Amino acid sequence: MRTLLSKLVIFLVLVYRVTLGPFMGGHCRFQPTCSQYMIDAVHKHGPFRGGWRGLKRIARCHPLGGSGYDPA
Repeated sequence: MRTLLSKLVIFLVLVYRVTLGPFMGGHCRFQPTCSQYMIDAVHKHGPFRGGWRGLKRIARCHPLGGSGYDPA
């Protein structure tokens, strides 16, 4: 059962996907995308640890960072 905080984090990621995601290029260097990774991590690890893992993944998403398959 997901907590209210988990639902809020997932809701914010979904809002990002609909509003800012298309303006930010609409693509990601990793598979699954960073937003899907955040959702999966929150489902698996909860809002705090999953959110932290998602933020670390987003920090790695830059031109000098890695790419490819990186599951939660």
